[in-house]
Amino acid sequence: MAVVFSMSLHSFTLLIYTGLLCLFTVDGLLGKGFGDHLDWKTYSEGLKEAQSSHKPVMLIIHKSWCGACKALKPKFAQSKEIEELSKKFVMINVEDEEEPQDTKFQLDGSYIPRIFILDSSGRVQKDIYNKKGNPSYKYYYGSTPGIVDSMKEALENMIDGVRIGDEL
Repeated sequence: MAVVFSMSLHSFTLLIYTGLLCLFTVDGLLGKGFGDHLDWKTYSEGLKEAQSSHKPVMLIIHKSWCGACKALKPKFAQSKEIEELSKKFVMINVEDEEEPQDTKFQLDGSYIPRIFILDSSGRVQKDIYNKKGNPSYKYYYGSTPGIVDSMKEALENMIDGVRIGDEL
């Protein structure tokens, strides 16, 4: 009887541990170093949520091997301003082969990382880009101040995730 109980307890403990590991792994996969505490969505899930919630989208496109992406991750994850602003966005984070192959995300090249603001219908807001950055790579952000500025600009120019003037 003691052996059966001991094995049951061991099996139960292993089951709980495995379940928790899977839970944390799934959450960790969505953050991909950009902040597991943020409410990240997959690309398709995020577009659906944007339509139903009427929130704008922030889309980050990056690669696991990219040095500039790796350098941006901790800055992004630690930014309290981004954390607060992210609550007003649907946050989408795609890496490697998850990158959408749509040409609308290659407006001025396919460099990485690229960060786009989309309206709640999934349209890229071409005029919301890193105004402090290199004009040849408008959607590249190497630090958080430009990201914060773009997020604020999107919120100032949109109502219910729709560009002011486009809502009619």
